[in-house]
Amino acid sequence: MLWSLIKIILFVVLVAAATMGAAYLMELEGGVRIAAAGYEVNLTPLYAVMLLIALVFAVWVILRLVAFLIATLKFINGDETAITRYFNRNREQKGYQALSEGMMALAAGEGRLAMAKASKAERYLHKPELTNLLTAQAAEMTGDRRKAEEVYKRLLKNDATRFVGVRGIMKQKLADGDMTTALKLAEKALDLRPKHEETQDVLLRLQASAHDWAGARRTLGAKLKHGSLPRDVHKRRDAVLALSEAKDVLQEGNDISAREAAIEANKLSPDLIPAAAFAARGYIDQGNAKYATRVIKKAWAAQPHPDLAAAFAAIVPDETPAARLKRFKPLIAQHPDHVESRLLLAELNIAAEDFPEARRALGDLVDTAPDARILTVMAAIARGEGASDVVVKGWLARALTAPRGPQWVCEKCHNIHPEWVPICENCKSFDTLAWTSPPAGAPTAPGGSEMLPLIVGSIEDKSSDDPANVPDAEILPDEESLHRPIDGTWTEGDEVRK
Repeated sequence: MLWSLIKIILFVVLVAAATMGAAYLMELEGGVRIAAAGYEVNLTPLYAVMLLIALVFAVWVILRLVAFLIATLKFINGDETAITRYFNRNREQKGYQALSEGMMALAAGEGRLAMAKASKAERYLHKPELTNLLTAQAAEMTGDRRKAEEVYKRLLKNDATRFVGVRGIMKQKLADGDMTTALKLAEKALDLRPKHEETQDVLLRLQASAHDWAGARRTLGAKLKHGSLPRDVHKRRDAVLALSEAKDVLQEGNDISAREAAIEANKLSPDLIPAAAFAARGYIDQGNAKYATRVIKKAWAAQPHPDLAAAFAAIVPDETPAARLKRFKPLIAQHPDHVESRLLLAELNIAAEDFPEARRALGDLVDTAPDARILTVMAAIARGEGASDVVVKGWLARALTAPRGPQWVCEKCHNIHPEWVPICENCKSFDTLAWTSPPAGAPTAPGGSEMLPLIVGSIEDKSSDDPANVPDAEILPDEESLHRPIDGTWTEGDEVRK
């Protein structure tokens, strides 16, 4: 209504201006004289202006006729749409102008304006493959997901826009948490665009979350084939998938297939610690101690880890502490100064009841890296050397409040996992877990300082009917013993890890 009123006012103003201009020209004295080829024409100012307007109009008509003639010649030469383009040129200009304005509005966050411009562009252009996409994105921006889904479904009907439609609906299903439907849509999208890197990543993550390890390995192979993944990264992630497949097969009770999958994972990535430990145990089950030793030593050379030490111990489970210490020395010698190596050597000496040597193995770790494991090993050494319960409890009290030490930490979100998994349980990222110390402020060992009274009590309660026992409140370690420097690693209660 307001726009109509404005147009009426503008029309009246223009008519009034034209009338005033004509009256002024009629009253104006003088004129225009045109002489050419012996002819002479005298024009009043009003007729001169009218002639000028007619001349401009004639030039415009001539140009249009020339353009039409050119379009006709093109049509005769085989360009079937030349004449159509000639008549639609103005509409196309308006349509593309509206489309451009809609894209600018979308970039500026003005969803409703973008939808209006997309509708206008569609009226002029009749190209839904362009305008529908703009409409869908604008609808999502304004929160109208029903409209967006409706437009995405329209895009499915055109071969040129089918991929965009599938991808749009897939993203909506991901946002809704419908992973089953999203997985099917991701597979369809990858069939339409095998080289699309984002779709490859989404499908790989969904397949891994669904434990479809075989499908995930195929997707990983597609990433390698189309150049979106370096070969070394592909080998590492393929090993992760093979290891995950082995664990699932083992849960199903198929030991042989699990063993073969674990060995394959280790061959793909020898430095993948969980795969090396799993493969080593597979070789042990086969009675092949030589291969198990080789696998563990190769992985230990890349990065020492407690799981590797445990698998190495399982090769000869019934050996004496002295024999075990001798067998472990070549393994420890690969990284003699590494924290894991020094902790392992200390524990082996504790098992052999050589407590001074265990203390020497730890060295200055209690001062430079006093985590819970180092402090609990120091508690074990103190007990083995005959220290009082107050001293032992002092080490354990420090261990409860000390950093946990290296754990499986997601490199992306820093979430801590009790054991290695292929997908972070927090951010759902694939192959982001690393054996490292958590960042400052991360949770410490399970239980924390809340377990202090229980551990102190368990050490004190030797016999409920022993008159020499002192009440727990009187045997708590003093402040000095809580902060006395030391090292160690402990397992449960006051048992030393063998």
